[in-house]
Order: sequence, then structure tokens, then C-alpha cells
Amino acid sequence: MATPPSSNAIDTVEYIKRPGVDAVADTAAIEGLVKEIIANVRDRGDAAVRDYAQRFDSVDIEAFEVGSAERDAALAALDPQTRKDTEFAIERVTAFAEAQLRTILPLEFDALPGLHLGHRVIPIETIGAYVPGGRYPILSAPVMTLVPAKVAGCDNVIACLPPNAHPAMIAGCHMAGADRIFKVGGAQAIAAMAYGTETIPPVDKIVGPGNAYVNEAKRQVFGRVGIDQLAGPSEIFTVADETGDAEMIATDLLAQAEHDVRTRVGLITTDRSLAEAVLAEISRQLQTLPTADVAGAAWRDFGEITLCHDEAQMIAYSDHIAAEHLQVHTRDAHETALKLRNYGSLFVGPLASVVYSDKCCGTNHTLPTMAAGRYTGGLWVGSYVKICTHQWLDERGVEAVAPPAVRQSRTEGMEGHRRAAALRLERQGKTA
Repeated sequence: MATPPSSNAIDTVEYIKRPGVDAVADTAAIEGLVKEIIANVRDRGDAAVRDYAQRFDSVDIEAFEVGSAERDAALAALDPQTRKDTEFAIERVTAFAEAQLRTILPLEFDALPGLHLGHRVIPIETIGAYVPGGRYPILSAPVMTLVPAKVAGCDNVIACLPPNAHPAMIAGCHMAGADRIFKVGGAQAIAAMAYGTETIPPVDKIVGPGNAYVNEAKRQVFGRVGIDQLAGPSEIFTVADETGDAEMIATDLLAQAEHDVRTRVGLITTDRSLAEAVLAEISRQLQTLPTADVAGAAWRDFGEITLCHDEAQMIAYSDHIAAEHLQVHTRDAHETALKLRNYGSLFVGPLASVVYSDKCCGTNHTLPTMAAGRYTGGLWVGSYVKICTHQWLDERGVEAVAPPAVRQSRTEGMEGHRRAAALRLERQGKTA
């Protein structure tokens, strides 16, 4: 078993650039507002959702659901090349999800003579996917959340996206297989899917990324429904040695930084020259990047470059960060990759850019952030199924398990359990 990183290994790194802002924000105000929104939607249904659409999106909505005519119009308006590219992404995500699903097998196991155990792989009946409208019309977003649900065999796949989302996002939801699409965004969409309204059906599990309000709403409705994870602002870190390419690393960091002003981006390296070159290269590229207003703010507030003494410290610090997207740019990237354990998704070697996964290569881009990679992976086809156990016994099985069950129940003082354990044995003319 691997040894946990020592605090010394983390605390003694040298920062070539420190983040300017603490990534863990005070969310008290968000929590309060979201609690109010959820209660209001639960109590007032569609009327509350309609009020919040006006308040937060400045939109008056008559009908929340996107009908077939609007779906067809959105699809017809989609640029032909964009449609082909979306179809390519759907094919890749489908193929990978199908390959993953083939690894999740039902089980039948004879634990003892007469004792038969097993499990079934059961698709979740109704999935609600939150599809963010966000700063850009990210056409890969519905692909990542809806396609695996269809591959898993979920009966009902619901998509919610902000009412002012680009029409191409409606087309993306349609192409990705959404059974129903609703123009409802923000925390009110999460509340509507959790509790149901006159128009929007309640779901069994909610998946998909969103802003701080969407995340907080998912946290608050968890238990009422399942959720995939709390995916916050995006993150990208690169671990690199002296072989790293400063231009390539800087380009990849800024590509992710343009997602949001709260994106966390960083380089963890053992080479001072590379650290300083990446710092200079980021400044140079920001001068010509059209999205520098976003990417530059993210780099200023949340960007970091960390210099480590050796590979062991680099690995330890990376595992401490547990980045959502983790790129490996070392002399032997595959060997380094085997030493890493905490991340959302791993990009091995300089040719494996995060952008390929973000858009179309097949792995899912909905991934754990804020160090959640220490205990969970990202969204995958397994997120849409349940592994449910079963058991059956014949007389030989009862003879094997009833006596210890009787004795244990008696020791615990649970007489009802003891009687239930003993009854079947007694019916067979046996005693414990």
C-alpha cells in the first residue's frame, strides 16, 4: 500500500507563482439562497420556476418543455460541419461507454453448497441531466451526460438547460438522446428535477456540472435523489520534468483557464528553467488570446507554478492537489502515470491534450474537482446503473448459515432475529 504524502513533502515545495485567491470560497450566502429556491420550487412548482426564470434569466417562459418543432428547428439550424463533429463526439463517447459497460458484469456465485449469492446490473429508471448554458455553447456538455445514460439503458432521460441557452445546445441534447428537454436553469432546475413540478417530472438521479448555485442545489437535494458529484470550477495541472515544452504547457493551461474566471490552473515541476519559461510564456500568450479577460483573471487569481525537489515530491504534491485534469509531461510519461493516484482524468504524454477529452475523444469530461479526486472518479456509464445483490438458499444453505445467525442474534439480544433465523432450520427438523 502506498505511503500517504507527508506534510513536509507538501509544505516544502517552492512556489514560482502562488494563487492570488483562496480557491475555497465562503458559500454561506449561496447556501441560503439555494435553500430558499428549493423550498419555493417544492411548494409552488411551475409558478416558482417561472418566477426564477424572470428573476435570474430575464425570460418570460410560457412552456418549459422543448417541443418536437423546436427540436427540429434547432437541428436544422445547426451548421453542417458542427453537426458532423457532434456526431463524431457522440460516436466516440458511445463506443467508450459501451466498452466500459461490458466490464460491469452480473454475478452468480455459489458461496457454499446451497448458498447462492449474486448481483444484477440495473439501469437507473429516470435520469435528470443538467446541461449548463454558461459562457459558451459547449456542445460536448449534453453528449457527456446524456449519451452514457442511453448506453446504460435508463428508461427516461431528462435534460434541463438555461432558457437563454444557444439553440445549438437544444440540438445537442436532441442528438445525444434526451427523451425530454426543458428550458429551466440554475438551482431551480435542480429543485424541479428533485421534487417534480406540474410540468417537470421528478428524477431518480441528477448528473452534470454547473455553477456554484447548481452545485449547492445538488448538495442540498442529495438524499431525496442521487447525484453524480459536486463538480466545481474546472481545473488543470501538469506534472513535468526538464523535458516539458513550455509553449505547449502554457497553451494547455490557458485553454482550460478560458472556461471560467475561477478555473484552477497549475504546473508542478522539478525543473526551475521550465517553471520560469512557462511563467513567461503564459504572459506572452495572454497578450493575443481573445478570451484573455477570462483566462487572465483565472491565471492571476488561481494559477500556480510549483517547483519540487524531486519526482517523489512532485508526485506527492500532485496527489495532494488531486486535479480534475492532470497532464503528464515527463521523460517517461507512462511510468510517471503509474505512480499517480489522485486525479479526475489522466492525460499521459504531451500529445494527450485535455481539450480532446473535453470535446470528443470518448472519455467523460464531467470530473471531480476541489480534491474530490482523492475519493472518486468522474462521470461514467457506471454512474447510471445500480449493482443490486440477491441471494437464495436451499436446505443445505440453511443448515450452514442458520446456526451462526441464531447464535449471533442471541448474543446481540435480538430475539426476533433469532426466531427468524431458527424457524427455517426447525422446519427442516434441525436445531441450532
